[in-house]
Amino acid sequence: MDLLEELGAKSQQRANIGGLNRHHIGGQWVESASGAVFTAINPATGERIADLAEANAAEIDAAVDAARTALESPAWGGMLPNQRGELLWRLADLIDFHRDELARLESLDQGQPVGIAANMSAAGAAAHFRYYAGWTTKLDGRVPSVSRADAMLYTQRIPVGVCGLITPWNFPLLIAAWKLAPALATGNTVVLKPAEQTSLTTLRLMEIMEDAGFPRGVVNVVTGGGSTGRLMVEHPGIDKVSFTGSTAVGRSIVRGAAGNLKRVSLELGGKAASIVCQDADLEKSVPKNIANVTNNSGQVCGALSRFYVHESRYEEFVERSAAILGGLKIGPGLAAGTQMGPLNSEEHLNRVDSLVAGALDAGAQAVVGGGRLGGSLAAGSFYAPTLLTGVEESMDVAREEIFGPVMPVMTYSDEEEVLARVNDSEYGLSASVWTENLGRGHRMAQRISAGAVRVNTVSGLDPAAPWGGLRSSGWGREMGEEALEAYTEVKATWIGLD
Repeated sequence: MDLLEELGAKSQQRANIGGLNRHHIGGQWVESASGAVFTAINPATGERIADLAEANAAEIDAAVDAARTALESPAWGGMLPNQRGELLWRLADLIDFHRDELARLESLDQGQPVGIAANMSAAGAAAHFRYYAGWTTKLDGRVPSVSRADAMLYTQRIPVGVCGLITPWNFPLLIAAWKLAPALATGNTVVLKPAEQTSLTTLRLMEIMEDAGFPRGVVNVVTGGGSTGRLMVEHPGIDKVSFTGSTAVGRSIVRGAAGNLKRVSLELGGKAASIVCQDADLEKSVPKNIANVTNNSGQVCGALSRFYVHESRYEEFVERSAAILGGLKIGPGLAAGTQMGPLNSEEHLNRVDSLVAGALDAGAQAVVGGGRLGGSLAAGSFYAPTLLTGVEESMDVAREEIFGPVMPVMTYSDEEEVLARVNDSEYGLSASVWTENLGRGHRMAQRISAGAVRVNTVSGLDPAAPWGGLRSSGWGREMGEEALEAYTEVKATWIGLD
């Protein structure tokens, strides 16, 4: 029995049959009234996985109504904070129980190596639900010292309401948890739409949430493409939209949300810089840079995407990087030993290839890679890990988000120069600095205009650590205590004393 047959058999055993071709609305698995479907593709083979239901206005209306009803119900609205925490913790335990299954499904649908899917995506999702389970009993208000003798004031953090959560295709399970966990911990209800390219683990997560015991209508999942997302953004019954994806779509969401002035948080694109200083330990730093560039085939919003190497270390950096890139094992995410899988789609591969080709036409050189992979991998969306030299700051590959396993490497001569070049970007999501002088690392980190700066590391994602960017990289923060602000309103209550 293959994975999809196994999941289908599990769904058939349920009293309320789920599956891959249905939405989950108001506690029921339902098909689209229109019968419209779209196709999920395995990026490693180009083959069809399944046909999924395409939501239209009828399904969005029903999902919003179900979420509103649940918000005001005793089963959810009246649930005590500690009970919400227990529910989130139970969900985390169930995600751990199903970790291998979720990882296989994520790898099949998204393409990432199954080890990443298990240890980063599934394990990370469970960790987020546990982290926010602890916050449910700590959402305190305050009693301000008002200058009135005849009254007192207290504040409370209350739910925003019905939240429309729109997740991307690069880490569908993990980013769904980033959004769901704080939204539910603070008492909101949800309409969740995964990216049309990668809907499968979100649908399976919804089945697991049913098993955990979430009341009907608290979380509703609708599947579909851009038109489905627009219906959510513009719907007057949705009080907040949280979106992770491209900057272009983020701008359209801001326009669409203006109708009822709904709250919006956006985690958008990035063009993360890596500054390799003259005293950097290349034996340690080069493998870490490569691991970041090739993680999930570079399809990470915070992936290092432009490299500034001090001129005294440039040749050594290029030589070490090329040796590692050229030795990576590339293949389907479900294959044993795969270090880097395919890009998520042919459309995305063509975009990455176009950026690289433009740089090559403009005079850059591909030391390693520079195109799609053929042979036994030709049917999938596999792109060779690529290192480019001779890159100019004006090239698109040095200024636009690549979202692929591509390293445009440039040189610099002094600190002031490189900081000015790093900050000359419309994006401001993240950056890394590599130096053995922690004073220099701290000084440079303070002057880099980004939401997250890492010194001698490329890691930094943790449920407790706020994540988000500046300028075209988005509005607001995911994760950490800061995410609670995105899903709550402050309500002030006056009590007369005379």
